[in-house]
Amino acid sequence: MLKKISLEQLQVRMYVHELCGPWMDSPFWKKSFMVDDQATLVKIGSTHFDAVWIDTAKGKDVALAALAPPPPAPQVAAKDAPKPVPASMDEEMGRAARIVDKSRQAVMLMFNEARMGAAVDVDNAQDLVEEISASVMRNPGALISLARLKSADDYTYMHSVAVCALMIALATRMGLDEAGIHEAGMAGLLHDLGKAVTDPDILNKPGKLTDAEFAVVRQHPVLGYDILLLANGVSPIVLDVCRHHHEKMDGSGYPDRLAGDQISLYARMGAVCDIYDAITSDRPYKKGWCPAESLRKMAEWTNGHLDPVVFQAFVKGMGIYPVGTLVRLESGKLGVVVEQQVGKSLLKPKVRVFFSSKSKAYIAAELIDLARPGMQDKIVAHENPEKWGLKDIDRYWLNGGATAH
Repeated sequence: MLKKISLEQLQVRMYVHELCGPWMDSPFWKKSFMVDDQATLVKIGSTHFDAVWIDTAKGKDVALAALAPPPPAPQVAAKDAPKPVPASMDEEMGRAARIVDKSRQAVMLMFNEARMGAAVDVDNAQDLVEEISASVMRNPGALISLARLKSADDYTYMHSVAVCALMIALATRMGLDEAGIHEAGMAGLLHDLGKAVTDPDILNKPGKLTDAEFAVVRQHPVLGYDILLLANGVSPIVLDVCRHHHEKMDGSGYPDRLAGDQISLYARMGAVCDIYDAITSDRPYKKGWCPAESLRKMAEWTNGHLDPVVFQAFVKGMGIYPVGTLVRLESGKLGVVVEQQVGKSLLKPKVRVFFSSKSKAYIAAELIDLARPGMQDKIVAHENPEKWGLKDIDRYWLNGGATAH
């Protein structure tokens, strides 16, 4: 039986009979195919199609998908997950900036304590995680996006802040209770503490690491675990994520080569959040990938590296086009995604347009709500700023882009 569904209803193991749009615009060479994995699902989601026809005789039905068992819940999961208090991007940006600055200083202090051989005081981190959590609950895009903007000097510290915020957002999306969300945030904040005692010349080397240097870097999860063992008030969950956030589902990770169910849910979450922030951030040896491109790359790694259920929850939280992504609209306008919209399509965020791909010239910056009733424009694809000679595109979601070009 053929059934037309929205793109948001499409799931793995559904059989696509036809995409609702010109076949020539499809990234697939076949008209009909099975959605075998998360990578295929994300690839479809990155197109401008908004509906598909599925064949329920050959694959999963919508009703059956709704009745499918949920992903394994952690022991701390409960029904009373805290509800976010919404705030606009503009409303939250100032508060988020202050929290980010405070968090950077606190993480720097903890790293210095570890570097000096002193027992790390994690008490201050408890309150810090609460502040980060409150900001993420109000508007996850603000703090998460700000934490992605790092300098070479503070990368390691800001990476910890970013992973903390990402873990909180993901834990909320996966239905953890308040205690579980807090544990996830603490784990994100402390997951890379072992890098405090890792040679900084190796960590910041502007080039490919030698085998010997990579072996040194691979020691940081165990080093961090050992440091946290000596601290007071560190939970088993935080210790576990610190030690195992580089494990892979196929058993090829480190340091303990855990596989599948041997890896805790929190460590699987840590792996997703750690990788996303690492590949979207500028490093001494590489330019960060576009957020949307990063999600597409990560989707390919769900076959053996990342947990596909956790990754799917992560994508639904971040959006197909996360804040900061340069996109091209059907009208030919280029713009930066400035805000995801709770309860609305992942394909219809708010976008601040500022450039015309047709005239190859800047235009007056304008905020467009793609989910507004009657809106005809839509995202066609994400774009590489270098292709269009665009620089400093972050200013369009940071301050409204009202400055002169």
